Amino acid sequence: MSHMKGPQSPPLTPVSWFLPSLFPAFNGVLLVVFSGLFFAFPCRWLAQNGEWAVPAVTGPLFLLTFFSLISLNFLDPGTLHQGSPEEDPMIVHVVWVNYKAFRLRWCPRCCFHRPPRTHHCSWCNICVEDFDHHCKWVNNCIGHRNFRFFMLLIVSLCLYSGALLVTSLLFLARTSHLPFNLDKAMALLVAIPAAGFLAPFLVLLVSQVLLVSTAERSYEGQHRDLHVYNSFNQGCTRNWYLTLCAPLGPQYMSDAVWLQRPVGPERVPTLAPNLPPCPCAHCHPPRPGTPPQPVGHCPGKGPLGGGEAGSLQEVRTGLP
Repeated sequence: MSHMKGPQSPPLTPVSWFLPSLFPAFNGVLLVVFSGLFFAFPCRWLAQNGEWAVPAVTGPLFLLTFFSLISLNFLDPGTLHQGSPEEDPMIVHVVWVNYKAFRLRWCPRCCFHRPPRTHHCSWCNICVEDFDHHCKWVNNCIGHRNFRFFMLLIVSLCLYSGALLVTSLLFLARTSHLPFNLDKAMALLVAIPAAGFLAPFLVLLVSQVLLVSTAERSYEGQHRDLHVYNSFNQGCTRNWYLTLCAPLGPQYMSDAVWLQRPVGPERVPTLAPNLPPCPCAHCHPPRPGTPPQPVGHCPGKGPLGGGEAGSLQEVRTGLP
């Protein structure tokens, strides 16, 4: 039975970039201003009095924090370009990851079926591979291709905020016998926001460490049942390797459209007479109680670099 194509929704016009960019720009200016006050007053006094370890530690931490903050504003989070408007949204597309079937959902704004763990960001008006969340602090999505810089930013912010707080307190302790002056005022001005930001940064770091260890995503945590099997979880060590060390793969341009391979209307087919038997059928027998998989398609071994990378690999290994 042929399906009639529904009306295609034209992509929405992206929101003006100027207003959302003001907040990240303010964050960058705030970082530079407080760092300038710190290096000009308490850090300078400590260095002049023999504490050369202070600028030697806080200087590289500032450069690392500033670099990761600026980079995260402009890095590609894993954008999947818009598909063809001729694609049929009524056709069912299924991929397998670790013996679990994922039905690809149709994105009416980008006009293609979204791979697993791909979400359409309403702020950026794009589909992002391995979507985690949209970070307003940098006005960018956090996804497959920039998640490592996001973790680097969180770690560097925690270390830098802690270094500013400890150094400012050290300066106040060393100058406690001196009258209150401009150096002490600047040290207090730096220490108070450093202490205020350190606590939420530590909470964010701990939450992200737990999510990476279990191969979860921030967006999925709001919709996932705790008792549902997570087929992307390959163990704590493997999850960290895939998140921080595995190759990211190419940027997906036409692959988002190429992935749309129909497997049958409204159901997962169990027979495919035109496809040869799976060459890995003997080395990967199906588990008891798992749903039948299409003939000619190898069961998934999990994501190579997260999100769509594993799904693309699963589909390609199943093609004749």
